Amino acid sequence: MSSVAYILRGCRASPSSSLLLPCTTTNTSRSFSALSFSPSPFSFPSSSSSSSEKLHKVHPFLRMEVLRFFLPKRFIRHFWTGSSIAKTKNKGLVEHLKEYGVIKSKKVAEVMETIDRGLFVPEGNPAYVDSPMPIGYNATISAPHMHASCLELLEEHLQPGMRALDVGSGTGYLTACFAMMVGPQGRAIGIEHIPELVAFSIDNINKSAAAPLLKGGSLSVHAADGRLGWPELAPYDAIHVGAAASEIPPALLEQLKPGGRMVIPVGNIFQDLKVVDKNLDGSINIRNEASVRYVPLTSRAAQLRE
Repeated sequence: MSSVAYILRGCRASPSSSLLLPCTTTNTSRSFSALSFSPSPFSFPSSSSSSSEKLHKVHPFLRMEVLRFFLPKRFIRHFWTGSSIAKTKNKGLVEHLKEYGVIKSKKVAEVMETIDRGLFVPEGNPAYVDSPMPIGYNATISAPHMHASCLELLEEHLQPGMRALDVGSGTGYLTACFAMMVGPQGRAIGIEHIPELVAFSIDNINKSAAAPLLKGGSLSVHAADGRLGWPELAPYDAIHVGAAASEIPPALLEQLKPGGRMVIPVGNIFQDLKVVDKNLDGSINIRNEASVRYVPLTSRAAQLRE
């Protein structure tokens, strides 16, 4: 259930695709024609410049997504694979995310440099560009900026010895990152409902710097319905969900530890990346972090029919 995720702040999204277009309206109401979001590293500058000027000033990752829908595939292939990110590979990708303010935490940068994204992207795809990549079974591995953003949001809940749950773990990349952050005294659990992806993710992890954690038992990946969580090792300090739910699954709320945090996209046509904090008294605080586009959190059968 890995996600196709785009941060859409400062952009207009076509309801029939993931197309990103400049947003020139100041209307804060939601409609198919206009969306308005709070500032972020991915936002257009707040100025009176034309939409054309704004497109050139927007974060390069979003500009790439716009180009991807308008240029012929042969040009896009050259554009992506010829980028400085691809040439410098994993470390270059992390440096690029730091340069544009996506990664602010030293720990997140260290972990993303240690876990080589290239080991978790199927062969034939450019692993080190900031774009989602197909992994089969109507699923993708999320764009690096989304992984970085979620790690930043969850960092305080991924301290050594803590427990983390990754719902929709896909090829295992983010689960491996979680494991590196919580360490051998913690637990990182990946849940994926496609058994073939579970096997693929275990192979990937075994090739990565997280392999000792998998062998030691502090990292594991299971084939199961992520909407039900993994109650055997609950409660969790951190829960990440890599697909959009129509509403927050009650089982995941129940398995979130008091003082813990969940990051989950919620919505259908319009989706918000929600940050869910459970207070020590069990009460819940929820805030919207960004508007995004993920694949739906659904059953295995429904996913394979898509």
